[in-house]
Amino acid sequence: MWLPASCQWFAIYKRQGYKETVMTAVVSPTSSDVAALAERLLHELAGIMDAHGVCAVATDVLASGLNRKVVAVLADRQRRHFDVWICAPDGQTKQTRWSSTEPVLTRLTASPQIVRLDREDVPSSELVDSRLWGPEIGSLLAVSLPIPHVLDEVSLPGALIVVDPPTDSILSADQWATVGKQVSAFLDRALLRRRADQLSIEFGIITDISYSITSTLDLQEIFLEVTDAVRRALGAESISVGLLEPDEDTLVFINELMGPLFRDLPPVRIEVGQGIAGWVAEHGEPTVVNDPYDDSRFYARVDEDTGFRTTSIICVPLKVEQRVIGVLEAINKANGLFDDGDMRLLQAISGPLAIAIDNARLHERALAEKRRVETMFASMSEGVLTTTSSGIITAANDSSRALLRAKENEIIGKHLKTVLTASAADLDQFVSIVRETDDNYPQLVCEAVQSGGSSNQAPVLVSGAAVRQESGHAEELVFVLSDLSMIREIERMREDFFNAIIHELHTPLATILMYARLLREGKTANDAHRTQRFLGVIERESDRLQQMVRQLLQLARLESSEFSRSAESVSLAAVLEQVLPPMADRAVEKGLVFRQNIPDELPHVVATEDGLYLILRNLLDNSIKFTYAGTVSLSAKIGEDHVNLVISDQGIGIPSEALPNLYQRFYRAHSAVERGIAGSGLGLYMVKETLKAHNGTIAISSHEGQGTEVVVTLPRARD
Repeated sequence: MWLPASCQWFAIYKRQGYKETVMTAVVSPTSSDVAALAERLLHELAGIMDAHGVCAVATDVLASGLNRKVVAVLADRQRRHFDVWICAPDGQTKQTRWSSTEPVLTRLTASPQIVRLDREDVPSSELVDSRLWGPEIGSLLAVSLPIPHVLDEVSLPGALIVVDPPTDSILSADQWATVGKQVSAFLDRALLRRRADQLSIEFGIITDISYSITSTLDLQEIFLEVTDAVRRALGAESISVGLLEPDEDTLVFINELMGPLFRDLPPVRIEVGQGIAGWVAEHGEPTVVNDPYDDSRFYARVDEDTGFRTTSIICVPLKVEQRVIGVLEAINKANGLFDDGDMRLLQAISGPLAIAIDNARLHERALAEKRRVETMFASMSEGVLTTTSSGIITAANDSSRALLRAKENEIIGKHLKTVLTASAADLDQFVSIVRETDDNYPQLVCEAVQSGGSSNQAPVLVSGAAVRQESGHAEELVFVLSDLSMIREIERMREDFFNAIIHELHTPLATILMYARLLREGKTANDAHRTQRFLGVIERESDRLQQMVRQLLQLARLESSEFSRSAESVSLAAVLEQVLPPMADRAVEKGLVFRQNIPDELPHVVATEDGLYLILRNLLDNSIKFTYAGTVSLSAKIGEDHVNLVISDQGIGIPSEALPNLYQRFYRAHSAVERGIAGSGLGLYMVKETLKAHNGTIAISSHEGQGTEVVVTLPRARD
């Protein structure tokens, strides 16, 4: 090791562990001393893999070898400051950090040439502002790092500086450049090693995140997995995810991921193009903003509303097949500023995250569609069966189980032929047609076999359709069972109705015709009493015909919604005055006792006059018709907001099994049919529908052979 030529002493350091032995001798410096220094520098740096360690060791070796103070400078990655190592010849090293605005350091680290600065050549303002120029320092010899002076994303700008280099030093500018190249090589190695370690960590993070988010379809779990890992990897204060709504005009941020300030606030919503996140969503490009309040794109409203302070942002788009579905943001770097490396990490994470979010959304939509189909399937009034392509039942909804009167486990896994029997066509052929038909939906009328044996069957109309794969293969068949029992019952009732109408019309018409012929043939000539009796029969039968025609007209008016017009305030007393006298006369003529208990002052009710007349006439007519002896009575009870009309009789009563069907059209109890009591089965149907239109109700209680009581409730009209 050599010393400057002005000194006759040199020191040779022999290091053993942490101990140092110093030997001195007087020699003349030679070029071999420079080679020894370079060799020692290479030896000392050989095992150093950290950039800061390279700077510390290099200053120590050079300071002791040159017997001069040596300074190493290395900028941080964001160029906000310089890390500085100052080593004295005795080995004492001071490490500090200076601002990136230090003027002399900025000049020395930026120069591609060897620079020698003399104090008298430096402006006084720079001497005053610089911490490197001490009062005792006369000159500086500096080489910028790296050499050659080419910066990339791995290397960092720096410099090696000798303070007060001796003028007669054998260390020439070329040799000092060689030293700089050696140190640059080790710095590059250390920085590359650091970059490799960083990439390895980032790769591990990305791998862990990718595995975590692709192993679940739960959006909340995906968000939590990503945000926690990214926050730690980037050293960010907050991570946020904004997703585009279906209309793709608004970004909605997930408050739970943005920290406690946002948890109790409404969701943060911004328009596409608004703010930095909106800009990223609109343009599909990432951005780093380390001075958001100086950026015209920044949307400060969120900070103002929450008290949060944004100091730095890195935002990347979430894309699926070039389609932006949202953004991923890291906010407020804890130490330093966001850089391109942080952006690359966030971009690497954004790809699998976007795919995971898109898959989770598709899964949610698939589940929603599945629930919708299941709800429709379960709530359909028609029975639905799904089968394999060969006809094995795989699912049955509630209506089909009710129709078949069977539990699910009694149907699933059975062949369609076990629950349906075809009477007019072969069921296998029908299934084959359904499986092979594309454009229309075949139908088949058959019988559904109900639980309890093949003798219990219900008529059904079966419609079939095939569920096909993209290849066209029918993987599943769907059969809809429409119960025809009600239709057949209605047809039967309609047939009974027409038969009854024909019978009812035939009898009075035949009677009228017979008595009219007797009168025309003169059978009552000169017998005024007999003539009057014949005319009375004709008149009575004509009234009977007129009543039947009137009832049919009322049915037609009811079904055309004429009675459903707006209700009005109607005088109940006035309608009773029209209805009661003829009904009382009919009851007395039949030998019945007709009683009425009506208050003197009846309130008005909400109804229509025609509708109220129809209700009272039909109910009183039924009571008189079905009572052979005894009493028919009508009473009225006035409530605060309603009026109850009670009609009771001591007639034949109604069988209990007939009570649920009384209000069906054309329905007539078998007891009435067996007794030959005339009727159309329309009266109670019209009463029920008319009351429904006027917000009224009807209740019938009866026991066969013990009479019937009918309670009609009508709302009172407001004064």
